[in-house]
Amino acid sequence: MRAIERTVVVTGLGATTPLGGDAPATWQGLLAGRSGVRPLRQAWTADVEVRIAAEAAVEPREVLSDTRNLDRATQFALIASREAWADAGFTGRAGPDAAVAPDRLGVVVASAIGGMTSLLDQYEMLKQQGPRGVSPHAMQMVMASTPSATVARDVNARAGAHTPVSACATGAESIGYGVEMIRTGRADIVLAGGTEAAICALNMAAFGNMMAMSKRNGDPAAASRPYDVDRDGFVMGEGAGVVVLEAAEHAARRGVRVYAEAVGQGLSADSHHITQPEPTGRGIAAALTRLLDTNDVKPCEIVHVNAHATSTPRGDVAEILALRTVFGDHVDHVAVSATKSMTGHLLGGAGGAESVAAILALRDRLAPPTINIDALDPAVDADIVRGGPRALPEGRIAALNNSFGFGGHNVVLAFRTV
Repeated sequence: MRAIERTVVVTGLGATTPLGGDAPATWQGLLAGRSGVRPLRQAWTADVEVRIAAEAAVEPREVLSDTRNLDRATQFALIASREAWADAGFTGRAGPDAAVAPDRLGVVVASAIGGMTSLLDQYEMLKQQGPRGVSPHAMQMVMASTPSATVARDVNARAGAHTPVSACATGAESIGYGVEMIRTGRADIVLAGGTEAAICALNMAAFGNMMAMSKRNGDPAAASRPYDVDRDGFVMGEGAGVVVLEAAEHAARRGVRVYAEAVGQGLSADSHHITQPEPTGRGIAAALTRLLDTNDVKPCEIVHVNAHATSTPRGDVAEILALRTVFGDHVDHVAVSATKSMTGHLLGGAGGAESVAAILALRDRLAPPTINIDALDPAVDADIVRGGPRALPEGRIAALNNSFGFGGHNVVLAFRTV
């Protein structure tokens, strides 16, 4: 079956983020322009330069009955996946209790860093108690593939459980992989997205020493400020975002609500630097061009972009340069939102959570605002949504979710109204 023969739609959404414990709460927080960034209270913060982050609004233990042998990233993935699964109309696992066969159900849920907090915890146990103190579940908690495997077991998915890792583009690449699974006939339904739980001393110290994170410890809510002239780096966030992707004909047979069409993806690599983006946006432009060349979305349909926009000096500008390169004057008619200004940067979870936001923007025809822009960088030549939500046009419209990762990974996803 050729890749373009099946239309893929989104029938379920799930999220747990710094703005809320589910997708509706997260969406309302974004529309309200509310920051989820707070001071960190852990004891180790006394020893690091960056002492702010966007922690999850709802602790996993408040939602899950048993979290003992699950890394925090896997916990977030399970919560978001269960919400998306139920939102798509399923009341049980695949098989006799659900309208999908296990062999036609896939999972693509991944994390950029994996079970880092569990790894560090178990290493402390090794140092303090010796080898006998290490949990027999340590390896399953640490492995990057565990979130996908855990979600697959939860819903009885047998078409495949995959873990594409591409730094901060991980969640978006997972969704793109899921779209291709359905298009090529491997599955009828795929749970896809990203998750991350990386707020710990090692990561905060490492990113801080790299000069990648904001050090506005005295004003957390204003620290994540994409496109502002005084931006000084991203703010670490945590959480997950997952979507249910489904073949359009399968969704029609079930008679379920459809949020949007998942049009497809565009991929590229910068091959420029292990952390810095290619400054002209060449690689990003290549991903955007491939999206347009390999899918039937038209530039004139694209009216909204949920930008990667992490609040780093070079990255924010490179993305806008790429949009201008590919779309030219049409960029003047595209509402650009940088939701990391409110959620912080969920790393591998960002592409999942921001895809949920882009899909809800199409549903409600509202683009969420970008907060904390006191003075727009003159190099940012685009229509940035500020001051409140922006109404999107009527008719058939599309939105992009841009996700880019350290190492030059570029993923662009397109969604469209149905």
